[in-house]
Amino acid sequence: MPMARKSQVSLVDTKYYHCISRCVRRAFLCGEDPLTGQSYEHRREWVEEKLLLLGTIFCIDICAYAVMSNHTHIVLYVDDKKANRLNDKAIVIRWHKLFKGNWLTHKFIEGNELNPSERLMLDDIIEKYRERLASISWFMRVLNEDIARRANKEDGCTGRFWEGRFKSQALLDEAALAACMAYVDLNPIRAKMANTPETSDHTSIKKRIEHVQNGTQPKNLLRFAGNPRQNMPKGLPFELKYYIELVELTGRCVSTDKRGHICETQPILARLQIEPEDWQKLTTRFTKIFPGAVGRRQAMTEYCAHLQKKRRPNLTNCERLLG
Repeated sequence: MPMARKSQVSLVDTKYYHCISRCVRRAFLCGEDPLTGQSYEHRREWVEEKLLLLGTIFCIDICAYAVMSNHTHIVLYVDDKKANRLNDKAIVIRWHKLFKGNWLTHKFIEGNELNPSERLMLDDIIEKYRERLASISWFMRVLNEDIARRANKEDGCTGRFWEGRFKSQALLDEAALAACMAYVDLNPIRAKMANTPETSDHTSIKKRIEHVQNGTQPKNLLRFAGNPRQNMPKGLPFELKYYIELVELTGRCVSTDKRGHICETQPILARLQIEPEDWQKLTTRFTKIFPGAVGRRQAMTEYCAHLQKKRRPNLTNCERLLG
């Protein structure tokens, strides 16, 4: 029985979530039909473009993504503080970039005077918009619905493009976040769609590598802010250089089955206290090992307590692989 989304998201415990959407009609939707030879690869670009656009509208940042032939992996950071900080006009303007709004929101944006009754109605509407702009469910809904409409129009058909619901995982600590991001970024290499991270199309790792060659970080992805410290700025709690090296070396291990050489050259693994063999399992079988929230014992306990869960799923595997 699928769990309600509100029972999987606890922003008190973590703002990082791994989301997976799968196509109903499998590889023919975004890949190449082996029977007819017709290619639908251009749809992967649709997904990437829409995803990055939504990252500029929603109060949700994109940490990592991989658009595969029949599914997508996205790691998101929910910036609810930003949603609460934005003024009413900014919220409505963002929402109008996605939807038409109504006569009242347009009257407000145009600067026309509102009577007390209209102001009360507008306040309720804006509160809904504010909540939705920091909602993973709304983010994924807008992304998937747009792609489904375009694909169905191109195919001249109706019906589902994606499976009913996207899957989401809470990433409760740095170890879970690093493992999941590497898992996502290495998806095309494991699927033999690419040989190296820099040639893996429609992935966050390729975009990051392209920018790092120019000494910059992509503006439409959550930036790497370095190791955790006092007065930590917003951003991923790792060094970008180490993360890119980590993904490349982990990818080599996946390709050549050379285990046990990551820890010696990757400070991030030593800091997160993950053994090389355990890291290998994490970055090749992440969703199989962890069907739900991921993190160490304390983080899992607090997360389950906040959501009033009696069981702590994945705890055995989390303790064995994350320490």
